[in-house]
Amino acid sequence: MTEQIPEDIAQLSYEQAREELMAVVNQLETGGVPLEASLALWERGEALAAHCENWLKGVSQRLEQARANHNQASGE
Repeated sequence: MTEQIPEDIAQLSYEQAREELMAVVNQLETGGVPLEASLALWERGEALAAHCENWLKGVSQRLEQARANHNQASGE
């Protein structure tokens, strides 16, 4: 994803972002939020989801690199 993630979200750990995303989803699902607030929640949820996805991609890349290094070191 190439969208810009707000600085306050970019500073969150994966776990913090996931927890906040779950809270946003819960608020949207339960309703009762005015339209403008719902839109702001949706946009924040999108940014939180992108941040979580970036974290997972980074972890996946690090695991792949570690596997490649291990295989190289063990002669596989």
